Amino acid sequence: MVSKPFLYLAIAIVSEVIGTSLLTASHGFARWGYAVASLAAYGCAFYFLSIPLKTIPTGVVYAIWSGIGIVLVSAIGALFFKQILDTPALIGIGLIMVGVLVINLFSGSMPH
Repeated sequence: MVSKPFLYLAIAIVSEVIGTSLLTASHGFARWGYAVASLAAYGCAFYFLSIPLKTIPTGVVYAIWSGIGIVLVSAIGALFFKQILDTPALIGIGLIMVGVLVINLFSGSMPH
């Protein structure tokens, strides 16, 4: 079972990914519906991000949040916005994924 701090972190990540995707769809805030929805999603993301910060070190929370967010936003960009990444970008994202795995599997800073 997933502990509550990680459940809240997952909600924060999904909210941030939705917010970033909506921000892209807003075309620089030119499409107000998407822009407002993006701000709401970011508000939700930061609220839920604040909860795990009570029990998990900030650097660890941020590494997981940003690392998984980068992977998901890149996938959504490719699927929905036709933003194709080149090989160096994909290698970099792969390294980010490895870093998140190392933190989750081996770090003594993480509650297991």
